[in-house]
Amino acid sequence: MPAEAVELVAARFKVLSEPVRIQILQALHDGPLSVNDITGAIGSTQSNVSKHLRLLQDAGFVSRRQRGNTVFYSIADESVFKLCDVVCSSLKEKFAEQNGIFS
Repeated sequence: MPAEAVELVAARFKVLSEPVRIQILQALHDGPLSVNDITGAIGSTQSNVSKHLRLLQDAGFVSRRQRGNTVFYSIADESVFKLCDVVCSSLKEKFAEQNGIFS
């Protein structure tokens, strides 16, 4: 793999390295949500959620749509869930004795 491609892959993983961003993606799994809905779903502040949404949007994981004064976000790249499934399955196998950690 060329060095440029490796850098792009690493940058994509870096965006997913923050737990709040994973929580945001999980919140958006079932459909679009407003910033306020996401804030309530993950128990964070609006400014913190907005900062992470901007990074997720810049990376192409989420898209943004404005309706009146309300901004809604949705998943733009469904492959992120396949990646999370692979990682979670691997961790489930590795830590099977720690029941409940991935429920």
